[in-house]
Amino acid sequence: MPRYHLFVMLGLGAVLLVAPSLLYPILVIKILCFALFACSVNLLLGYVGLLSFGHAAYFGMSSYVAAHAAKVWGLSPELAILCGAGVAVLMGCVFGALAIRRQGIYFAMVTLAFAQMVYFFALQAPFTGGEDGIQKVPRGALFGLIPLSDDKTLYFFVVVVFLACLFALYRIVHSPFGQVLKAIRDNEARAISLGYRVNQYKLVAFVISAGLAGVAGGTKAIVFQLATLTDVHWTMSGEVVLMTLIGGMYTFFGPIVGAALVVLLQNYLASFGDWVTVIQGGVFVVCVLLFREGIVGFVASRLKRPL
Repeated sequence: MPRYHLFVMLGLGAVLLVAPSLLYPILVIKILCFALFACSVNLLLGYVGLLSFGHAAYFGMSSYVAAHAAKVWGLSPELAILCGAGVAVLMGCVFGALAIRRQGIYFAMVTLAFAQMVYFFALQAPFTGGEDGIQKVPRGALFGLIPLSDDKTLYFFVVVVFLACLFALYRIVHSPFGQVLKAIRDNEARAISLGYRVNQYKLVAFVISAGLAGVAGGTKAIVFQLATLTDVHWTMSGEVVLMTLIGGMYTFFGPIVGAALVVLLQNYLASFGDWVTVIQGGVFVVCVLLFREGIVGFVASRLKRPL
């Protein structure tokens, strides 16, 4: 790990330590869940060059499964989240094997179609609760020993999950596997000519991305004790893509900044009602005009160091 990346990681850890004393812990937890979700999308968009409009399928279905596992099956929170992530991985294997056969806008439309199928399944399936969703999900006790009813305890649990996933993702994108993904993004034909099995690399990246989205969705369900159709709706996919673009899709830390900005705007401008969407659109337009590479991408270009 380069020294400046280590400093960024340490700075992020310091911010997370003091954040509960400055902001409402549940708000910071929401930021972390969506930051992990955005990072999962960025693995495909920023490092493979695949725009997925269907990642809400993995986020939302994992949310439903984790909520059902915790409420009906009585599983502890870590097992419920793993169940949700496991379902997301299986979905990623099936959907990814079909979607990677297409490129560009066709890939985006295929993923959107799969996500809409999942949405209507969630609307009709008995265990999802239909339009009411799954409510009053118990947070339970971590490993059966540490109750998560206290917001501070819950906060540090989510911080550990977020940092563990972030470190794993960092190792992935900076490994030889990650370098091949970047080669596919930059010039897929040349990667094929060098002997790489491009579709296999794409599929593995797709599955990893779906799994991370599943961890984010399952964690969100346990934290907010709720799983609804909002989690699996196509607008959720668009929102997380917006987070990635605002932060910087060719950067590692960009999606975290983008997620924090969008969630904070939604929280502090909630009194404006539907105008929040208009304000988000304005922020996006400003970022596109002034920061073509995203906020973190702009900073990285000025520092001349990849972030």
